[in-house]
Amino acid sequence: MSPHFTDIMNSMKKFLINIWAYDHHAKFEILAEDNALSIEQSILDKLGEKSIKWESTGMFRDIPKRITYEEVINDTRPVQYQTVLGVRMATGAPEGGQI
Repeated sequence: MSPHFTDIMNSMKKFLINIWAYDHHAKFEILAEDNALSIEQSILDKLGEKSIKWESTGMFRDIPKRITYEEVINDTRPVQYQTVLGVRMATGAPEGGQI
């Protein structure tokens, strides 16, 4: 394996993708660099594979179409929480050495 390929693989992150469109939902994971162009290209590659299972939602008929993504972190440390405007929300896993 070439050093360049190893560098590229080390910079890749796993993202969980959710797509809601035309009364359907799909959820899948991709590997991409942490930038919009790489994430978009990885989503398009995955869509091109035709391996995604689309499910009818029956509930999103009148709202705009949307795609969300989040980084998948396999971390056993506890999730940190913060209260913002009276709502308690997860703020992510703490950085290394903070526990």
